[in-house]
Formats: sequence, structure tokens, C-alpha cells
Amino acid sequence: MKKNYNYTRRKLYLPEYGRHIQEMIDSLSQIEDRRERNRQARAVIAVMGNLNPLLRDTADFTHKLWDHLFIMSDFQLDVDSPYPRPTRQELTVTPNRMPYTQGRITFKHYGKYVERMIGSLATVENPRAVASAVDNLARYMRTKSYEYNQEHPNNEVIVKDIKRMSGGSIQIDEEALNNLRSDYKQPFSARPQKGGQPHRTPHQQQRQQKNRNQQQHRTFAKNNGAHRNSSK
Repeated sequence: MKKNYNYTRRKLYLPEYGRHIQEMIDSLSQIEDRRERNRQARAVIAVMGNLNPLLRDTADFTHKLWDHLFIMSDFQLDVDSPYPRPTRQELTVTPNRMPYTQGRITFKHYGKYVERMIGSLATVENPRAVASAVDNLARYMRTKSYEYNQEHPNNEVIVKDIKRMSGGSIQIDEEALNNLRSDYKQPFSARPQKGGQPHRTPHQQQRQQKNRNQQQHRTFAKNNGAHRNSSK
């Protein structure tokens, strides 16, 4: 017996409708009577709509079904459609090429916007505004460098990177940057520190307090019983 596997059959134009719908559409082209072919085409459209009953109330649902009918017939089916027939050229239009920036980022852990902001400071004439902007950028650069390398960089590295990205066109107050303190907060670690108390959740703290109270109550009851026995 000859076996018929799907990989030996021809490729489906719209696999979501299944092979049975594809065979029904293929049989429409073999009907010679145009009136009967139109009637059968409307019946196939109804069957295609039953596959997605939740989409019946959406806009242009019937229009999409007729377009899918022509697509699955390889645009060869000759029936009267209530909508304009799609063409192969309309569905195979090549989209316009979208240009992408090919600029190279000097320091990827800082990001491209930091490089752009430092480059724009070369045109600022107010030295006080430049110094304030450089101070904020240096803080931000320390933060991003810590996220990337998990360690705070030396201020000399920050100054060197700013000079390199600006091409030496920015006057930097190195003494002010040397006194720079990072505002970056290290993430909280649940691991117990050496020599310190381990971290406990609120539920664990309540349970520990409850156990401590029960232990104190038992100790008090034991001592009170011993005191009564001795008094007798």
C-alpha cells in the first residue's frame, strides 16, 4: 500500500486553513458552470468563516476571507467576488529599505548618548554650565561602569574617557572630579555577612519571636513550680 505523507504533498499557500480547505478550493476550478462555481465558492467562504467564529464581527472579515480564497487558488480562480480581486503584484511589494545608523560606539558601557552629550558640550561657552554638566555626566558614567564591571572606576579613568570622547576640547576641573562621590547604591544581598546577623524575612522574625516567648513562658513556669515545691 502506498503511503501518503504530508511532506510528499505540495506546499500549502495558507497552512492555517488546513489541507481540506485547500482541496475544496482546488476543486472549484474544475467546475465548468460559472453559476455553480460561484455558489460553491460562497459555500467555501462560509466554511472558512466557521474556522474562526470569534472574528465574524471584526471589520473586513469577509473581505479577508475572499482575499485568502484567491491566494489559495494561486490567483487562478475565476469567480464573482463582492470585493476587488487582489493581484500577485499587490501582495509581493518589496518594502522600502530602512536606513540604520552605522556609527561606532567608543565606550559601549557608557552608551552613545553620553558620547553625544560630551561632544555637544564643546559648543557651550558658559564654563560654569560645562563644569556642572561634566560633574553630572561623571556621576552617571561611574554608575554605568559599575553596572558593567561590578566595580567603581578610578576618577582618572573617568577624566581620561571624557577627554577622549570630547577630543580634548573640554576644560575639566580634575580636582573637583577627584572629590566626586558615587551616589550608586549597591544591590542588597541576602547573604549573611561574616561576623554579622543573617538576614531574615518578616515571617521568620515573627516565628523566632514566638519561639522566644514560648521558651520564656516555659522557663517561668518551671521556675515557679520549683519555687512552690521548695516552699512546701
